[in-house]
Amino acid sequence: MLFILCIVSLLLSPAFLSPVQNDPLFKHIDDHSHEYIQRLKEWVAIESDSSDPSKRDQVEHMMQVTKDYILKIGGKVEMVELGDQEYSPGVKIPLPSVILAEFGNDKTKPTVCFYGHMDVQPAKKDDGWETDPYVLTEKDSKLFGRGTSDDKGQVLALLHAVESVMKFDLPVNVKLFIEGMEEVGSNGLEKIVEEKKDTFFSNVDYIVVTDTPWLSTKPGITYGARGNCYFFIEVEGARRDLHSGGFGGTVYEAMSDLVYLLGVLADVNGKILIPGIYDDVLPVTEQEKELYKDLIFDLKDMQRDSGVSKFLHSTKGDLLMHRWRFPSVSIHGIEGAFSGSGTKTVIPAKVIGKFSIRQVPKMKPSVVEKQVSNYLESKFAERKSPNKMKVTMVIGAQPWLANMSDPQYLAARNAVRRVFNVEADMIRAGGTIPIAKNFEDVLGKSVMLLGIGGPDDAPHGQNEKISMYNYIEGTKLYASFLQELASI
Repeated sequence: MLFILCIVSLLLSPAFLSPVQNDPLFKHIDDHSHEYIQRLKEWVAIESDSSDPSKRDQVEHMMQVTKDYILKIGGKVEMVELGDQEYSPGVKIPLPSVILAEFGNDKTKPTVCFYGHMDVQPAKKDDGWETDPYVLTEKDSKLFGRGTSDDKGQVLALLHAVESVMKFDLPVNVKLFIEGMEEVGSNGLEKIVEEKKDTFFSNVDYIVVTDTPWLSTKPGITYGARGNCYFFIEVEGARRDLHSGGFGGTVYEAMSDLVYLLGVLADVNGKILIPGIYDDVLPVTEQEKELYKDLIFDLKDMQRDSGVSKFLHSTKGDLLMHRWRFPSVSIHGIEGAFSGSGTKTVIPAKVIGKFSIRQVPKMKPSVVEKQVSNYLESKFAERKSPNKMKVTMVIGAQPWLANMSDPQYLAARNAVRRVFNVEADMIRAGGTIPIAKNFEDVLGKSVMLLGIGGPDDAPHGQNEKISMYNYIEGTKLYASFLQELASI
């Protein structure tokens, strides 16, 4: 018994404490955690909903509050004005300022630029929130409120990390690129990137996006995302809507043509039927397969959360690869069709089907557009319908894939290991992240997504939250990353 007590005492001694417990930087962060939570409470209370023109002043107020805090902790800030937004014909409202900030300007040190946003999704208590969305509420070690995870909490964790590291020594130059219109399309952002590429961004070595979740409770680093080719199929028949009692069985119905065309996009197992669509998909390597083996992901948990009774794929690896790694097609809706409650016996004169193809490297939107158009035109010709059919691609966002051997990825993995004592999950996003591809294309810089959101944070839904664990330990992650990046 004495031997066991001696071993326990030895393991608990300072020499055997984990790096997190024995690190003065991490102790500093822990000692200020109450202050960090209080600041998040103040920021959540600002209703910076960028979709609501009546709250545009709140978005600008949020940008000013962010600027003031950056100045307080020793940063330099430039507020870039974007002018007005034409919200509706004849109605213009001001766009919120964009923050360009920096800490340090040592030419012998690497420079990393972080991107984040201060606007939020709409939220009202009567939408189904259990708490006031603009009052930070702590429950079961979770912090509920709009923006806690997307993206105020993640940006604040980064700012707190920068402030903490500066108490010791800032080993890299840090720049910040923070906007207030991300939730509605990032108006004017691409223009700023282009205009500032030879000034503000000229000495940037790495770019990190702080607006992503983990796959599980295990920290994740995102290195790729699918693109999005969004299409309209318009089928037009008669000059006006017709009554099925008078015309049913006598005309080629536009809706029937459209339903047929939507139905030939993929088979029952989700395989896309468009010829050539898989030709440019990169083959899966053995090294890549290894990345999926240790990912913490439970299909049953996803079923319970989504309410889906059965997925198209039965193993973790297959499902995640088809979620991230392979293209997919999804049908989103039909415009012009009767969709109200009750019955209506109309034959629509014109209908528009909406679908998207999530494409992957090295698929090009221009090639996908041609493949889709050619295929649908050939299938429509087979029907010998006299109706008019037109295919239009309205979005052509490209996929993004980074090199995981870039120094910042190595630094991030080291930081995860240091803070959490685990290997980071290397993950992709099934959705589209246009800003990452834009940074890469315009600036030619290495881009990484290093977020601290949880997999169940509901960033666009009711009861958005971030766990206190992710918020505080995420602050340590960003602080460690800054230090690790200097040593790569």
